[in-house]
Amino acid sequence: MSSKILIIEDEEKIARFVELELGYEGYTTTKAFDGRTGLELAETGEFDLVLLDVMLPKLSGMEVLRRIRRTSSVPVIMLTARDSVVDKVSGLDSGASDYITKPFAIEELLARIRTALRKTVQEDAVLSASGLLLDVSRRTVTMMGTPIELTKREFDLLHYLLKNKGLVISREALLENVWGFDFQGETNAVDVYVRFLRGKIDEVFDLKLIHTVRGVGYVIKDGK
Repeated sequence: MSSKILIIEDEEKIARFVELELGYEGYTTTKAFDGRTGLELAETGEFDLVLLDVMLPKLSGMEVLRRIRRTSSVPVIMLTARDSVVDKVSGLDSGASDYITKPFAIEELLARIRTALRKTVQEDAVLSASGLLLDVSRRTVTMMGTPIELTKREFDLLHYLLKNKGLVISREALLENVWGFDFQGETNAVDVYVRFLRGKIDEVFDLKLIHTVRGVGYVIKDGK
């Protein structure tokens, strides 16, 4: 089955060019010419990868990316005429899988798409740390074969921490990527849900999985 790619690009000539080239490579494509329409399509969950322009009408590419990351880990490659380090860092920190600057060679774009899709197949099936296994597609968590029952929010938080295993994630980044950038609840929500996870994992299995980095946030590490 061919991979399905969503192209969110307001320059119709570029979108059509990319559509034709991806079609030649066997990909199935859908186009959107503004951020709001693109987001609505992305949120259907029907696509294996998103090509996302930064400068879009109605909703910026960065905003589309942030909203996609509330509920999905689909690979997103940013397309932009901007080439500043700040823009690239901003996109990658917001959850972009890769970044390519216009004008680009189609061969480079195709190579980046293949890499992103391969990485998804390799990494998204099962995430693990210290005997804990999180199956993304089945939304199950087990420890040495023992099932662990988690709420949706607990699962999403654990999933995000495991995806970034070894990296210290700030409370602000967790709120933005797990709860959503416009979260209006209590600011200690992350701490509360980390306690819930520790109660169901660390305390039950005598394990030190989720580590606190004082004044910054949390990190998952392998080992006791």
